[in-house]
Amino acid sequence: MNKFIFTAFCLLTIISTNYAQEHNPINIGFKDKLYSHTLNETREFWVSLPNSYYEEGSSYKKYPVLIVLDGHVHFKPVTGMVNYMSSGHNGNLRIPEMIVVAIQNVNRRRDFTPDKIITTRKNDSGGGENFLSFIEEELIPELDKKYRTVPYRILFGHSLGGLFVTHAYMKEQTLFNSFIAVDPSLGTWNAETMDKKLTAVTENSFKRFLYIASANWGKRNIRNRDRHIRLYESLNSKCKGEFPAKLEYFENENHGSVPLIAFYKGISAIFNGYGISYRNITSKEQLLQHFNQVSERLSWDFSPPESLINRIGYHMLQSNREDDRNKAIDIFHLNTVLYPLSYNAFDSLGEAYMVNGNTELAIVNYKKSLELNFNNENARATVKKLKK
Repeated sequence: MNKFIFTAFCLLTIISTNYAQEHNPINIGFKDKLYSHTLNETREFWVSLPNSYYEEGSSYKKYPVLIVLDGHVHFKPVTGMVNYMSSGHNGNLRIPEMIVVAIQNVNRRRDFTPDKIITTRKNDSGGGENFLSFIEEELIPELDKKYRTVPYRILFGHSLGGLFVTHAYMKEQTLFNSFIAVDPSLGTWNAETMDKKLTAVTENSFKRFLYIASANWGKRNIRNRDRHIRLYESLNSKCKGEFPAKLEYFENENHGSVPLIAFYKGISAIFNGYGISYRNITSKEQLLQHFNQVSERLSWDFSPPESLINRIGYHMLQSNREDDRNKAIDIFHLNTVLYPLSYNAFDSLGEAYMVNGNTELAIVNYKKSLELNFNNENARATVKKLKK
């Protein structure tokens, strides 16, 4: 190495070091690992917690879990989409906040194929059942122990990962509630294999939501789409009621480009209706009926989000109509019923009573807010002011 190159190298090293010291990194998650007795190996997974997870007074909050396959590829973009779609920024509350867990690959052909694939060369395919056992019997219990989770779980996978997702959906028993299978590689299932799997499907599968994305494979497109359509239509015909599923074809996306747009479409399809605008709600009864319909479709009890209820309440409280201001009390009271450990819910209810001239109940609710969060200076100052 000549003197000029060595000097340049040293300068770049100094600049890089100083840059790293002067600029704080932006973290979206962290790495974790778990030894699997089922797989006889250590498996790494990356975790992203919701923005509200460590907020003051939010320790009562629990979250659904999204399991992401091919984690090294999908973790960052999927986490970004989940955070944005659930943040409520600019009124964008399309999905609930959730914990994202991305499993890192060791041997994807082994892990993602539920059946042995016969090839001219020896291969180690067919380990899908073991991999699913690792997720359901080892990883999920570990997540439930470490983090504040609710047992509503979504499984996302692409290509062979999509095949694995489809297999998990069709099982009689599974810990997952919704599935996003992106361009699943169903070519490993011949007609006879698929027929056997379809015959074995029970009503349990139809209590779950399934989203299938199909990409444009060019000259091979007919065979690819036919497999997806056949699977979807066969399941639809077996379902006695309305089939809780969606199949979507992406004409302008190929196998490699489809995962991210399909994830957005898939997660939106699962939580269709969850992102209702606060402007479209005129009463507590309408709000509850709307989320009862969402819950019935997903076979899971999804309450209206606390932040949505709060926004509806303030929208009504700021109205010039006395009837709307009275309705605001009902709305804020609903938040305290659904989220009894939220100091902010009682703070808002206290404000609603204050605006409506009921000083006594305003003080009661502000005091309750202080009990839940001693650092709520707004409640402390308002109680002192109202007592005067």
